[in-house]
Amino acid sequence: MASSLTEGPSPESRQQQFEQGIAISLHLWQSLTIAVQNNWGGPDSSDKRDWLAGVIVDMFPSFVDLATKSQSKKLPEEPVAEEIEETLLQVMFDEFEANVDDQSEAEVADRIMKCRTQCAAGNFALVEELRARWLDTKGKKVVAQAAADPDQDTDWESGSDDNEDDDGESGSKDVDMDDAPALVPVVPREKPQPEIDEDGFEKVSRRRR
Repeated sequence: MASSLTEGPSPESRQQQFEQGIAISLHLWQSLTIAVQNNWGGPDSSDKRDWLAGVIVDMFPSFVDLATKSQSKKLPEEPVAEEIEETLLQVMFDEFEANVDDQSEAEVADRIMKCRTQCAAGNFALVEELRARWLDTKGKKVVAQAAADPDQDTDWESGSDDNEDDDGESGSKDVDMDDAPALVPVVPREKPQPEIDEDGFEKVSRRRR
């Protein structure tokens, strides 16, 4: 790879584009977006997303170090997609207390690996595509709602979110995607108070389907 870095865009440009690809991929990951918007990771949830981007970046050797054949530090080996997936799931569980069971982490990891491959070749087409996609949905907010039954898709709404500050390397706000993740924590609805009839017995109410 080092020899290919001497032609085309500079190693610094490739590294910057790759880091942007990671940051934008995380902002486009709806499971993480919902977790951040709902502060499942606490008041610093947005910062945790930025931190996760840095963790993923550090899993890869820098294009700059590869080009200069830096011997000042030991460079990490190129990770495989499964390692990225495990990291995404672990951080979601540890930092946001969320289990992601919709396989969306595999899509994010695959996207990151494709960004890596293209950036290594000096091709930023995918990063630009992701950036355009993010700009198209910038400022929209995803709202997860409980579905009526297991076969029904989770509803989502989008709207302007003026209370959130720009964050991350891409300077982005939370964004939405086509479908909300099916298995993420949702706030349980308040249980209705039981109705008592004139004889002191609790009425049985049927739940509408």
